[in-house]
Amino acid sequence: MSFVERHGLWSDAQVLAAREIDARIDAGDIEVLRFAFADQHGILRGKTLVAAEARACLRSGVNMTTTLLAKDTSHKTVFPVFSTGGGFDFEGMQGGADFTIVADPCTFRILPWAHKTGWVLCDAVMRDGSPSPLDTRQIMRRAVSRLAAHKLDFIAGLEVEFHVFRLDKERMALGDSGQPGTPPEVSLLSHGHQYLTELRYDRAEPLMELLRTQLLALGLPLRSLEIEFGPSQFELTFGPTAGLLPADTMVLLRSAVKQICQRHGYHATFMCRPKIPNVMSSGWHLHQSLQHMDDGRNAFIPEHEGDPLSALGMHYLAGLKAHARGAAALASPTLNGYRRYRPFSLAPDRAAWARDNRGAMLRVLGGVGDAGSRIENRVGEPTANPYLYLASQLFSGLDGIERELAPGPSADVPYETPADPLPRSLGEALQCLRDDEVLCTYLGPRFVDYLCHIKEAEIARFNLEVTDWEHREYFDLF
Repeated sequence: MSFVERHGLWSDAQVLAAREIDARIDAGDIEVLRFAFADQHGILRGKTLVAAEARACLRSGVNMTTTLLAKDTSHKTVFPVFSTGGGFDFEGMQGGADFTIVADPCTFRILPWAHKTGWVLCDAVMRDGSPSPLDTRQIMRRAVSRLAAHKLDFIAGLEVEFHVFRLDKERMALGDSGQPGTPPEVSLLSHGHQYLTELRYDRAEPLMELLRTQLLALGLPLRSLEIEFGPSQFELTFGPTAGLLPADTMVLLRSAVKQICQRHGYHATFMCRPKIPNVMSSGWHLHQSLQHMDDGRNAFIPEHEGDPLSALGMHYLAGLKAHARGAAALASPTLNGYRRYRPFSLAPDRAAWARDNRGAMLRVLGGVGDAGSRIENRVGEPTANPYLYLASQLFSGLDGIERELAPGPSADVPYETPADPLPRSLGEALQCLRDDEVLCTYLGPRFVDYLCHIKEAEIARFNLEVTDWEHREYFDLF
C-alpha cells in the first residue's frame, strides 16, 4: 500500500483527481510536476519531479526537511533544531528530520507560463500520516470543519493590491548575495495618482493583458484588473469561492504573478509599502460571508429593512471586532505592514464597523434580498499567510456566533468613534495574539508560541540594523 492509502489521506474526489493527473502524464501533457506547500509565511516551497517519478510521489508523498518550518523571512533557521527545547521540540522534528508533503490532487493545475509543467498544492504530514502541527493549511481546514458543525460554509472574495515595476537590474553581482540579498533596481510603469483612469489602464495594458490571460488560463476566478492610486500600483479582484479555496487561490496568485512578471522583465511585489517616492500602501481587503449548507442561502442576508445583516451575521461581525487586536498579527504579519496605518489613509486604525464606510475596519455591505450581503475586512496586508488570516476570521466569527456577541453601534465617523485601537507595531500585535485566549486555543498555544518566536526573531534582526532614518537624524546633528 502507498503512504496515502495506508493512512487514508485522500477522499474519493481526490482519488479520482489523481487518476486524471496520471492520464495527463500518460498523454505527455506533463513532463515535470511541481509539488508545493505553503510554509509558515504563506510562501510556496517544494520540489519538482520528472513525470515518471511524479506518478509514484503523488501517492507516496515527497520528503522535505523540517528546518524549512523553522525559518524566518530571511530564510534563516531561528530555532535550535539540533538540540532539545527552544520552541521547536515537536515530536519528529528535531535534528533536521523529514516530514512529508502529500499532494491534494484536486488543486492540480497546468502552469501556462512553463513548458509542460504541472503544479499541485500539498499538505504537510508527519511520518505516521498525522497532520503536521505547523502546517497552516491544516489549521485553516480545522476552522472550516468547526464551521461545518454549524451547517455553514465559509465564502470569501479577494481584493488584492500590489506593485509591479519594470525590472532594470537584477543585482546579481557576487557581492549581492546574502540573507536577504540585494533587492533589484526598478523603475515605474506609471506615475500614479490617476486612480482608475482609462488612460493609465491603457498604458499598462501589456502588463494587464499578460496577467489576465495567464491567470484565467490557470483557472483563477479573476473578476477585474484595476489601476490603483499609487505609482506602479495595481489591484486584482476575484469572485467568491468556498472553504479552503480562497486561501489556496491567494497563495497561488502571489506566486503566479511574481513568476509571470519576472519572465517578462517586470518585478512584482506584494510588500505593503515599498520604499519608493510617493508610494501608496497596498492592502488586502477580504470580503466574507457564510452560506447555509442545506440550500446554499447566504446566511448574512437581513430579514428586516434597516438591519445591516442577519442576527447570525451580526454575531459573526461582533466576533471579528472582539478579536481584531488578537488577529492583527495574522492579518498584517510583517514589520512593514504597520507602516500602512496612517490617519485618514483608508487603512483602519481601530476595531470598528460601519455600513458601507471605507474608513472602518469592518465594512458591512448588503441588505434585505441582497445575495451579496457580506463583511469586508480592510485590515489585512497582501503578504499575510492566507490560511492563518482566513482561519483567524473564522475562529473570531465563530466565537461571536457561539457566544451571541453584539457588535455595538455603527462607527459612522470611523477615525473618531471611540473603539479599541489596533496594534501599531508587529511587536504589539504579537503580544495581543498571545493575550487572546480564544485565538490561542483554536490555533493551538504551542503553534502561537512557535509563530511568535519566528516573528520576534525578525524584529530582533531589524532592531540591530542602522536605518536610513537614524543616519539622517543623528549623523550630522551629534
